[in-house]
Amino acid sequence: MTIRGYDEGWRVMGRRTGWWRGRTALTCVAALCAVAVLPGPAQGQARGQGMAAGTPDPYVFAEDAQRIDGAPNAAEAVQLAPGETYKSSVQNNEKVYYRLQLDNVSNAYVSATALPRTGTNVASSDGLKVSLQDPDGHSCFSGDAEVARFGPTESPRPLTAWASRRAGGYACRTAGTYTVVVERTSRADSSPDDWSLELQYVSEPALKRTGPTTAPETWNSASPKPVSGTPKIRRGGTSFNEARALEQGVWKDGIRAGQTRFYRIPVDWGQQLYATAELGAADGDGFLGNALVMSLYNPVRAFVDDADTGYDGTPKSAALEPLPAVAYENRYTVDNQVSGMRFAGWYYLAVHLGAEAADKFGDGPLGLTLRVRVSGAAGAEPAYAGVARPRGVFDVTAGDKGAAPSGAAAADGRDGGDSDTTMRLVAAGGIGAGSVLVLGLGAWTVVARRRADGAAAMAGGAVAREYEPPRAR
Repeated sequence: MTIRGYDEGWRVMGRRTGWWRGRTALTCVAALCAVAVLPGPAQGQARGQGMAAGTPDPYVFAEDAQRIDGAPNAAEAVQLAPGETYKSSVQNNEKVYYRLQLDNVSNAYVSATALPRTGTNVASSDGLKVSLQDPDGHSCFSGDAEVARFGPTESPRPLTAWASRRAGGYACRTAGTYTVVVERTSRADSSPDDWSLELQYVSEPALKRTGPTTAPETWNSASPKPVSGTPKIRRGGTSFNEARALEQGVWKDGIRAGQTRFYRIPVDWGQQLYATAELGAADGDGFLGNALVMSLYNPVRAFVDDADTGYDGTPKSAALEPLPAVAYENRYTVDNQVSGMRFAGWYYLAVHLGAEAADKFGDGPLGLTLRVRVSGAAGAEPAYAGVARPRGVFDVTAGDKGAAPSGAAAADGRDGGDSDTTMRLVAAGGIGAGSVLVLGLGAWTVVARRRADGAAAMAGGAVAREYEPPRAR
């Protein structure tokens, strides 16, 4: 574990490494009313009704994700299109191949999120690796093709790895057909079940003119005073696609053992992001050395940094190290935490509570508090060439800034059923039964649209599947 807490203020950049690089539907208006008056952890418990105790919500894929099969070799690989998201799968200790068609001026980013099933066995060393190969079969190593591992929590959760091709770098400079290799590694005693995959390919346009090609040598690395204030309720999403928007402030949620909650924060050019996750007190006995892990990913789902903490039933916290302000030039360092802060857009926090916590502290949700700070004035973006860019990637729009306080979900910016305002209104008793019914039906419509598959799997009292089953081979 990285030792934190230094406060030298301005530091010279150096390489840092870590140990590893890694709702159900509303059933009635009465449930909505009950949630309205419960504190944070109890809300999580109410939301969990209809699922077996301790069973996390299913990962929700992008609505427009295309189903494809990974090929056993580069020659048979399916081509990925920029800006698209895909569903696939990978078998135990298998390599699967996909294809990109790249020019010689754009940067390419490919991420893969692996989804092991809830309850399966994973080891700390089990992981996922994504790499890129040029038309001649040479690896495009740029410091980011590391294995994402489960680490000491040894708890199955969404695991994201990534790779990139930087145009103008020392390798992979030419245009042509590139190969994406997704490799899964598992120990012999780990569960052999297939892992579902969500793949995303994002293309970053070239600059109109060349700027500095060295990363800033100094930046403000002082740990600021934690954000204070009255926590606001904000339910985390189940995936990158349902990550719930946050702005600077204190946010309250509940998290069960084995769950991963996703959030997103708009961070503009020139701004710094700080985040702390806190677990509240719980009844129970024992100590977990690695109970909670919070991971930060940038707008293309590239890993930036993580923080973790043990837990003994008393309040504990995990804070990200101070990271540099977002700058295009950050990509020119070998320090992955710094190079990850290379463009503006939505940054994602994935918070996971280890499955083993249920054995010592019960199945009920634990109180989760997030303290988020975004420092610095927004600066001008670099002069990108006049090419369309994906929404929420490489810039922060006025719409993004408006979505942050509202809690809109990711993907198409829709509201993900946060119901913060609804809960306060119902609790205050300031609306009639007819209005409550309308609100309840509205919430049902939003949630049911996303949970149709999971609800069907619940028939007869069966527990909803954790992830969509991998396609048969």
